[in-house]
Amino acid sequence: MTGRTAAAGDGNWVVSATPAVAGLATLCAATALSSVLAGVLWLVYLAVAVAVIGGTGVLLRAARVPAPVVVLGQLLALTCLLVTIFTRSGVLVVLPGPQSLQDLVSVLADAMGEVQTGVPPVPDSPAMRCLVMVAIGIVAIMVDALAVGMAAPAASGLVLLCVFAVPASLADEMLPLWTFVFGAGAFALLLAVDGQHRHEAWRGRLPGGGQSGSGPAATAVAGLAVVVALVAGASLTLVGTVGRLPGTGEEIGGGNGGLGIDPMTQLRGMLNQGAPRELFRVRNMPGTSAYLRAMTLRQYVPDKGWELGGNMPEGVPANGPLPEQPGDRGDGEVTDVRIEPVNWVDNWLPVYGRPRAMQEVDENWRYDPGRGMVYSVRPRKSEPYTLETVFATPSADTLRRATGQVDVDPAYLEAPGVGGRVAELAREIVAGQPTQFDQATALFRYFTDGTQGFQYTTQTADTDTSADALEDFVLNGKKGFCEQYASAMAIMARSVGIPSRVALGFTAGYATGDVQTITSQDAHAWVEIYFPGHGWMTFDPTPLSDGRGVTPPYISGLDADDEEDGSSAGQTTTTTTTTAAGPSASASAVPDAQGRQEGRARWEPPFVLLLLALAVVLIVAMLLTFLGLVAGDSAAPKPWLRPTWVRAVVMVLAAATWVFGLLLAAGLLSWFIGGPLVVALAASTPSGVRQWHRRARLRVVAGLGPSAASAAWQELLAESVDRGTRVPRTETVRVAARRLVRTHNLDEQGRDGLRAVVGAVERSWYSRQAAADPSLPGAVDSVRRSLDRNAPLALKAKVLPRSVLQPKPPAEQDSDE
Repeated sequence: MTGRTAAAGDGNWVVSATPAVAGLATLCAATALSSVLAGVLWLVYLAVAVAVIGGTGVLLRAARVPAPVVVLGQLLALTCLLVTIFTRSGVLVVLPGPQSLQDLVSVLADAMGEVQTGVPPVPDSPAMRCLVMVAIGIVAIMVDALAVGMAAPAASGLVLLCVFAVPASLADEMLPLWTFVFGAGAFALLLAVDGQHRHEAWRGRLPGGGQSGSGPAATAVAGLAVVVALVAGASLTLVGTVGRLPGTGEEIGGGNGGLGIDPMTQLRGMLNQGAPRELFRVRNMPGTSAYLRAMTLRQYVPDKGWELGGNMPEGVPANGPLPEQPGDRGDGEVTDVRIEPVNWVDNWLPVYGRPRAMQEVDENWRYDPGRGMVYSVRPRKSEPYTLETVFATPSADTLRRATGQVDVDPAYLEAPGVGGRVAELAREIVAGQPTQFDQATALFRYFTDGTQGFQYTTQTADTDTSADALEDFVLNGKKGFCEQYASAMAIMARSVGIPSRVALGFTAGYATGDVQTITSQDAHAWVEIYFPGHGWMTFDPTPLSDGRGVTPPYISGLDADDEEDGSSAGQTTTTTTTTAAGPSASASAVPDAQGRQEGRARWEPPFVLLLLALAVVLIVAMLLTFLGLVAGDSAAPKPWLRPTWVRAVVMVLAAATWVFGLLLAAGLLSWFIGGPLVVALAASTPSGVRQWHRRARLRVVAGLGPSAASAAWQELLAESVDRGTRVPRTETVRVAARRLVRTHNLDEQGRDGLRAVVGAVERSWYSRQAAADPSLPGAVDSVRRSLDRNAPLALKAKVLPRSVLQPKPPAEQDSDE
C-alpha cells in the first residue's frame, strides 16, 4: 500500500504544472539581461532552451530515474541543442562529438571576445545567444532540480535572484521595473502551483518533519546562494567595463603580487604606498623627463574625489597605429620607447606623451583616444611593448594664442557641488588673467609658489571643520598628497570654465645605467588642461620637494619658442627636473622585481573555460549540499535518499566539490588568496559538521516529538565521544549513563538532568505515549552545561571533533568497565 501511494504521488508530481512554471520563472528572471544585451531574439533562443530542459526533466522523472541522472540528462539535452544550433559538425547533426564540442568552445570564445570589448548593451549576435543559453540554461537546470526534483521551490527563488546580480552590477541605472515584476510574479506562481502538501514538506510539518523537514535545508541553500552571489558580484565583471573593475578595490592589481592604481582620488585619507616595488623598466628614453600616464579621470564626485566617469567606449585595438587624441595635430618628432612591465598587473597599460602607435601588445588591450589611455576589461600582465609617441610640447606663447571651439566631451567642464568660498577663491585667482593659459598657470602657481602655505605630506591635516572636503583642503588644512592637489586644482579650473581632468600614473623614476626604473614610490596624480588645437597639457600642482616632479617648458619658461607651429627642437626636449632615487628605492625595489622575473612565465587556463567550469561546479556543489541535508531520513522526499549511508556519501562529495570550486575561483582571482581559503575551509569542515548535527538534534528535542528522546540521547553520546569516551553498542542506556557520570565527573545538576534524559528514552521505547516530557530540553541543557563545567573541551577537540571523524562506537565493552 505504501509503495502504491508513493508511486501515485510521484506520478502526480510529474504531470503537475510545476516543471512548466519553474521554466517560466527562469525565463522571466532572465529578462533582466535586456539591460545589457540588445535585441529580443536571444530571448526566443533562451525560451527554446528552457523548454528543452524542462521537457527532458519531465520525461526522465516519468521513467523513475534518480535525480542526479535527471540533471545529467538535462545537461546533455542542453549540449545537444547548442550543438544543433551553433555548429554544423555534430554526430547526426544533433549529438555532440569532439569536433562539434571544439566548434562550440570557439563560439563561446568569440562571445567572450565580444564581452571584453563591448559596452552594454552589447549586440545580439549568435555568439552572445550561445553564451546566454549556456549560462541561463545551467540556471534553469538548477531551478528545475530544486523546485521539481527536491520539492523545494522556495530555495529556487535564491537562484533566480542571483540572475539579477550580473545586469544589476553592470547597468548604470536601475534595471527596468517590469523585469522585477515578471520575475516576482513568476516565482509567486511557482509557489502557488506547488500545492499545499509541498508547502507542508518545506515547513517540516509532515510526519517526522520535525527532524527531517526541508526548513533547515532551505536555510542552508539560501545561505549558500547568497555567498555565491556575493562572491560573484564582488569579483567578476563579465560584460563591458561599467561594473566593478577587478583591481579597483583595496587590493590593487590583479594577481600574484602585481600592483596597480585605483582609478579614484580621495580628498581625505592617507597615502599608503607600502614597501617600494619595481613596476616598469623603460629603455630608449630621450633626454626629457615625462610622466607615464596610466589613466585619466573625468567625473568629479562632490566631497569624494574623481572617478573614471561613464561607460568605457569600445575603443580601438591598441596594437598598431593609434588615432590622435582630441586637439592633437598629429605632428612632432616620434620617439620609440621600450616599456617592460615587471610587477604591473592591472586594467591599465601606461603610455607617455601623445601616442602614435604601439607594438607587441596583445589583442585584449584597447585604446581610447578621448581619454588617452590603454585599457583591458580585466587585470592582466603585459609583456614588454614598444610605444611610438611624441614628447614635444608647445611653448607658453603658443598656448596663450590657443583659441577656438573646445572640441571635447562637455563632461570635462562639469563642476557639480563646487561653489561658495572655493569657487570664489578660484575666480579671485584667475581674475585679470587674459588667456586660458594664464588662468591655468595662475591656479598652478597658487598651489606651488610657496606663498599660500601648502605642503606636501602623506597625511592630511586634522582641520576637518567643514563638511566639504574640498574646502577643508584648500582653505583650512593645506596639507596633503598628490591626489588631493590634483583633485583640487582640476575642479577649481572647471569652476572658472577651463576644461580639465585628473591623470594618474607615475613620475619619471630614476636611472640605472641605460634603463629608467619606475617603482611604486613614483605613483603620482596631476592635472591635464585642454587647449583647442593642441590637446591636453600637463599642470602638476603638487609642491614636491624631492626632485620627482616634471615641469613642462611652457610653465618653466626654458627654451620658449613663440612659433605657433611648435616645431622647434627646444620644445621637443626641454623639461626642468630630473628624478633621483633614494637609497631605499634602489635597494628594495629592484632586487625584489628581479626575483619575481624568474618565475613569471606560466601557463594560464583560458578565462572562459575557468568561468564556465566554476559555474558548473558551484551548481553541483549546491545540489549535493541540499541532497546531503535531506538525505538519510525515512521522511526524505525520494526513496533513494532514505538510506543512512547516502547522507555520508553525498556530504563527502559536496565538501570535495566546494573545495574544488574554491580552487577554480582562486584561479580566476588570485592563488595567494584562494589557497589560504581552501586550507581554512578544510580545517573548519569537521567543526562545521559537528555544529550542524548538534543544532539539528537540539531542534528535534525542542520539538518534543516522538524522536525527541532519541535525539537527546544521541547528542549526549556525541558530547561524550568528543571528550574521548566511547560507549559500546552493547551497553544499556542506564549503564552508559553511569559511565558518563563517572568519566566526566558530572555534578548534581548534570546527574539530575541525565536521569531525566534516560527516563525519557526508556519511556519513548516502552510507553505508548508519543509526546516527550516538556522538561526534556531543559534536562539536556543541564547535562551539557555540567559537561562544559567539569570536562571542558580542548581546542583540538573543538576543531577536530571525534564524533565526526570517528563516529562508529566500539562493539564491545571497554576493558576497564
